[in-house]
Amino acid sequence: MKRLNTSNKTLLIGGAAAILLLGGGGIWLATRGPAEAPPAADAHAEGEEGHSEGEGEAPEGVVQLSAAQIQAAGIVIAQVSPGGGGEVRLSGRVEPMVDARAAVAASVGGRVERVLVAPGQSVRVGQPLVSLVSGEAASYRAEIDAAAATADAARRAHQRDQNLFEAGVVARQDVEASRAQALSAEAQARAARARAAAAGSPNAAGRLSVTSPISGVVTNVQVGPGGFVAAGGVVAEVTNPARVEMVFNAPPQLAASVRAGSTLRVSSPNGEFQAIVTGVAADAGMGETGAAVIRARTQGATLPPAGSPVTGAVVVGEASSALTVPSEAVQTVENRSVVFVQVEDGFRAVPVLVGRQANGRSEILNGLSGSERVAGANAFLLKAELAKGEAEHGH
Repeated sequence: MKRLNTSNKTLLIGGAAAILLLGGGGIWLATRGPAEAPPAADAHAEGEEGHSEGEGEAPEGVVQLSAAQIQAAGIVIAQVSPGGGGEVRLSGRVEPMVDARAAVAASVGGRVERVLVAPGQSVRVGQPLVSLVSGEAASYRAEIDAAAATADAARRAHQRDQNLFEAGVVARQDVEASRAQALSAEAQARAARARAAAAGSPNAAGRLSVTSPISGVVTNVQVGPGGFVAAGGVVAEVTNPARVEMVFNAPPQLAASVRAGSTLRVSSPNGEFQAIVTGVAADAGMGETGAAVIRARTQGATLPPAGSPVTGAVVVGEASSALTVPSEAVQTVENRSVVFVQVEDGFRAVPVLVGRQANGRSEILNGLSGSERVAGANAFLLKAELAKGEAEHGH
């Protein structure tokens, strides 16, 4: 590349059809190509004039842009991804995780005394949603009291027999029989307490609360005060919007090639990011298609809301150490392939060695470490700016 000594100038998009100007919602770009050493005589003759011209110029090979200017130019930032093998593209959607949704049901039938929440309200684990009055629940509480009294009487009887045995009044078998009765009564008391706890731990009047098993947001309330809910009837639905994952439909044969821990490259309304496969289920598709289902979670990125469409790309087959970038990120400058790597003050043109191209991605065999972020869509605008700078330097 030749040295480009360009000061602030306009970026032409689509030939000369549209000119973006600073102050009018557009951008100015400052570029400077790789430097050439000037002749010694010229350098001495220019003196202070050459020094003043260099002030304020962009570093060599850098197109200077602020974040606002990058957005105004429509330049999309993409991650460098691992490459190798064959790439399969998948369609999917964002869905709540299995444990992020709860249809909260009443364990016993009863009359709705109070509704304690409304749709859209945030709730925590164990928070009451509905208060019920149940005759069935009252009987469970009565069983607890009766079983506890029986167990206490059996324990006292056993203790008496034990004392009499030590005094030589009763036989050992009488002591053993009373001990067995005491253990049986205690077991019945535990069972009664467990039944009451499963019913919602009612009080003596049969009042109990139906509580949320998860933290989240109430999405639906299906009962009202004064109504009756049967045992197992849903009273409300709760969803945790923060616990979402991606679910992709895949060809059945892909289930044998993809494993938990595999990497996916995902495109969503929130941009492009990496994801990790958390589960693969063969023959889990709806109907008779036999499609596999692939579940994945992000690596730090924020997913769009549940229901949003996403597309994924998974690499299968032979792996390699190559990296990949969007094919549109690779530009040709002075007969060399370059990508524009994002730096602190804009983008720097980095020469790369390009390998195979497939499904909109290009292998980068040399020139990148894998941690870079590069200009993807509209990277050609940066190439055009470098070309303009070179032309102006030629004059």
